[in-house]
Amino acid sequence: MLEYIRGELSELTPAVAVVEANGIGYLLNISLNTFTQIQGKKEVKLFVEEQLTAGGRDDGFELYGFFTKQERELYRMLKSVSGVGGSSARMILSSIAPADLCNVIATGDERQLKAVKGIGLKTAQRIIIDLKDRILTSGVADELHVSGEPTQMVNGSIRDEAVSALTMLGFSPAPTAKVVTAILSQQPDLPVEQVVKLALKQIK
Repeated sequence: MLEYIRGELSELTPAVAVVEANGIGYLLNISLNTFTQIQGKKEVKLFVEEQLTAGGRDDGFELYGFFTKQERELYRMLKSVSGVGGSSARMILSSIAPADLCNVIATGDERQLKAVKGIGLKTAQRIIIDLKDRILTSGVADELHVSGEPTQMVNGSIRDEAVSALTMLGFSPAPTAKVVTAILSQQPDLPVEQVVKLALKQIK
């Protein structure tokens, strides 16, 4: 059982990180949250979740990497819900930051969960029913300093488009993502063009 991998970040995309440790390159599936946290780093430490997929030709072994133990614990909780697999759990964590996700579940905000690509109403309701008490008693919420107040989810597709556009203009992805996320938190209905224009005024 792998607990974490520490080593050189040799490759990075918004979905995958390759970490070299002791001459071995480990490919880890990551969320956009973890991507933002490790963007620009040379050395990283990622907490690991191992996943064996069984299903005939699709048999395989995958590693998932997380910037914090709290994000990994949320991933494990999400996977424990019927109908939520590894890909869906990662999509949720890519669309909603860990602290915000705790708030969404604790406050029963099914609307924001349903807004995540691939998550329907029944699955959103099941996540809330299954995890609400666990979130509040597990200690994860306390460690993430969750307020317990409703939170505004950022539109993941608009955020990604804006960050991509600004990156092509020469801005560093990590600080750009933070600025874009802050803008969309305040004005969630802005089109991508307006987000980019506002971000250009704020990025330093």
